[in-house]
Amino acid sequence: MQHAPAARPSRVPAARPSRISAVRPLPGAALAAALALTATACVGGGRGADGADGTVPPTAQSPAALPSPGLPPALTRGQARAALITAADLGEAWEPTRGAATWRDELLKATAERPDCRRLLDVLYTEDLFGSDAATVPRATAALDDTQDGAQLHYRVTSYRAADLDRTLAWLGTLPDACGHFTARAAHGTARDVRVTGLTLPQAGDASRGLRVTVGGTAPEAGSGGDARDGILTVDLVAVRLGDDAISLTNGTLGEPADDATRASVEIGTGRLAEARRQGRAQI
Repeated sequence: MQHAPAARPSRVPAARPSRISAVRPLPGAALAAALALTATACVGGGRGADGADGTVPPTAQSPAALPSPGLPPALTRGQARAALITAADLGEAWEPTRGAATWRDELLKATAERPDCRRLLDVLYTEDLFGSDAATVPRATAALDDTQDGAQLHYRVTSYRAADLDRTLAWLGTLPDACGHFTARAAHGTARDVRVTGLTLPQAGDASRGLRVTVGGTAPEAGSGGDARDGILTVDLVAVRLGDDAISLTNGTLGEPADDATRASVEIGTGRLAEARRQGRAQI
């Protein structure tokens, strides 16, 4: 009796275990954690989106929109304008300016060897007494001309830190000694004789300081018609601080300086600044 041959092994490989079936289910807590991480990655956008670690950064503000640290609230533009003086405060001869006086470039655009004296000339020319950065930009300005005597008065209202304003006032107080008499030299080489003295002011504000600066002109040229070259420029430079606000002014002329205009500007201007401060401060 013949037996059937034994079955040969099949060449078809046996099915491998499915990878999906090999993954063991996660415990409940581990599954919840994995889902939370996945959700965070989707919101953050992964690396290279808003941050290196894929997290969402807080809403950023432009530095220009943020208040400078330590700066006090500033007067609004309207409040500062209300603190300005006007032509009506100084008399009939005064009116809004028609442009910068010619003597500004002729006699004030100069330099000096001593740093303090050079800084003084720069202040007289630019009128940036408290600095030239964005934090010290004047809140309001006024420029007036005396049509009879040729004087020009520039008036500014500035808000800044009281301590920094006082440092500038203290510097002004050192100039009669540091720069009482010095030589300034214009760009074209002309030498100017400069003298600096203290100026008595009416009682005003929390602190104040005033200077009178005279700048000698050169000898007149034959046939010249009485311009800045044959005159002596006199400029009053004044600053008054009230709290963390200040007024500053220059009153310059080639003739006799009008003391009453400087004094009236200080008295009236300080009163108006005090009233503007009472009206309230801007919220920053």
